[in-house]
Amino acid sequence: MENRNVILTREVIEKKIERIAYEIYEHNYDEPSIILAGIWDRGSLITRKIAEHLRRIAPFKIEVMEIKLDKQAPGEITLSEQIDFNGKVIVVIDDVANSGRTMLYAIKPILEYLPKKILTAVLVDRRHKSFPLSVDFVGYSLATTPQNMVMVDVEGEEIASAYLV
Repeated sequence: MENRNVILTREVIEKKIERIAYEIYEHNYDEPSIILAGIWDRGSLITRKIAEHLRRIAPFKIEVMEIKLDKQAPGEITLSEQIDFNGKVIVVIDDVANSGRTMLYAIKPILEYLPKKILTAVLVDRRHKSFPLSVDFVGYSLATTPQNMVMVDVEGEEIASAYLV
């Protein structure tokens, strides 16, 4: 088994997700609606959890969708729904911002429209990115060496932990 250095427990992760939801609301309180777009499985799970919190606190309409990327052919992107992004606020959400590449590829199809603004959110932001990405809403920011990876464990519909390897 690999060496796991747990950086976030289940309880802390839930608090971080709730805080991200409040920050999204604070930055978009005057919007009629927002779109939350989760990347893959873990990003989509976090997106659904953020949406649950937002639905309790925010009066605006919340649309949730999933972005699937083909890791072997990053240009192959599938959106779970064909949504008109024109004039909308979109928050693209993932579990970890490692290099920044995944988030940038996920934003690419949205740029074919004219959104009002695109924001990004991650549970864990690794500061050693290879691509020019600045995350708007961060649960936990971590300075690592380029050799370190941050991983997120999921158990069913729950996020169990985040750890450094």
